[in-house]
Amino acid sequence: MQIFYEPEILTNGGVLNEEESKHCIKVLRHKAGDQIYVIDGRGTRVLCSITEASPKACRVKIEQKETGQPDAPACHIAIAPTKSIDRFEWFLEKSTELGIDRITPLLCHQSERRQIKLPRLDRVITAATKQCLRLWRPSIAELTEIKKFLDAPHPEKYKFIAHCMEDERKELITELKKNKAKEDILILIGPEGDFAPEEVKMAIKNGFIPVVMGKNRLRTETAGIAACMLAKIPELYK
Repeated sequence: MQIFYEPEILTNGGVLNEEESKHCIKVLRHKAGDQIYVIDGRGTRVLCSITEASPKACRVKIEQKETGQPDAPACHIAIAPTKSIDRFEWFLEKSTELGIDRITPLLCHQSERRQIKLPRLDRVITAATKQCLRLWRPSIAELTEIKKFLDAPHPEKYKFIAHCMEDERKELITELKKNKAKEDILILIGPEGDFAPEEVKMAIKNGFIPVVMGKNRLRTETAGIAACMLAKIPELYK
């Protein structure tokens, strides 16, 4: 059974957007009477029957509906996109599968990639959400300058910055073990050249705890995946 994504499926009269309609009708060759699943990315999945097999506006009738709550704690990772966009897209795909909730691409002093194409990255996240059968689709923000990000208020109770400098740092695993109430988590991951010292100081001043993830130096995208696993799968380190 194929899964499609339409954020307004419950309020727009049962119409898939043009991109999903084309994929459903022209690529997968579904026809009227076929049944498909549609998610809204906000916790709802519906079983539908196709009533109008249009490749521009496929219409469906909702037969069944199921809802679910997001897993706690929510994980927000703010990360500098890698020079190779393929590696960053790999991070988006795998972190989506692991259950990440929010992603903020960061523009840092030592960032090698200073532009992103948000619609393309949105499509990567959507495809991964459907592939792994998630009811909740992660959100991704515009590329944000790190100072602006740090100056903004953030609702997460636990805030960390992972960096490679030889300053005093705590083990992320140890800090996450303290999160008995499953409060939301925000983790900053820097670019290939790491955060600049002034960025680390700024983060600490704004309440972020400096952390390390093991003894080995990790690539940006690997660090993002490791942080997501520790935040979303606490059973790994019990």
